[in-house]
Amino acid sequence: MLGRGGKGTGRSHDQLLADLAVRVYLYDDRYQPISSAQWDAIITRADWLCDHWDQPDEGIWETRGGPKKFLYSQLMCWVAMERAIRLAIRRGLPADLEHWRETRDAIYRRIMDRGWSARLKAFAQYEGADVLDAAVLLMPLVKFISPTDQKWLSTLDALIARLVSDSLVYRYDPQASPDSLRGEEGTFSVCSFWYVEALTRAGRLEEARLAFEKTLTYANHLGLYAEQISRTGEQQGNFPQALTHLALISAAFNLDRSLG
Repeated sequence: MLGRGGKGTGRSHDQLLADLAVRVYLYDDRYQPISSAQWDAIITRADWLCDHWDQPDEGIWETRGGPKKFLYSQLMCWVAMERAIRLAIRRGLPADLEHWRETRDAIYRRIMDRGWSARLKAFAQYEGADVLDAAVLLMPLVKFISPTDQKWLSTLDALIARLVSDSLVYRYDPQASPDSLRGEEGTFSVCSFWYVEALTRAGRLEEARLAFEKTLTYANHLGLYAEQISRTGEQQGNFPQALTHLALISAAFNLDRSLG
């Protein structure tokens, strides 16, 4: 079934670098140490990110609203730098750590200072905006902010009030953040599982369990999910969407562990 005709969850260069950094870090930690050539490639990419992290882009949703300084994109840049630094220290690998730390810290301060909307009492979609975006649900999941930080809890409450509908989560409000796409926006399945995990990490386990159980009822007979779920419960958009199922696994694992 068709969705709203959007471009999907495309990735800008900095977002791809963040994904790469996380995967390399986990590969080195849990499978086998990376090679010297692989580390040289990470150095090249991290150095590039130091010079380009603050450039506007199209964000995770590619909303066709024009390039902006999206919080999600800056968050992914922070993730890339933080994981690269952590890997260099753990392995004792050569790197310009002072420069990398300066970049990581500058991104952190930029998000905390300019990504926060005093009017919303929440982290916003992009710098200077007063609109919400469910992509910020990743902030505690990637360990950028404590899941019990007051700023984060305020953001979570704002998301619940404006973007959550019966435990399903809209990625943003097209009325508040026009995207030039035709059709009706459905809830985004990956965001619904990010929401479950954010509740879990915040210690709101009963809310998390209820949201998880409700979201499971929207899978098809094989337990698979499309990109979106319509207001009438129909699956819409890309099917099946791998990103959604990765978020499902992570949410299930963390919720199960927290429930003991």
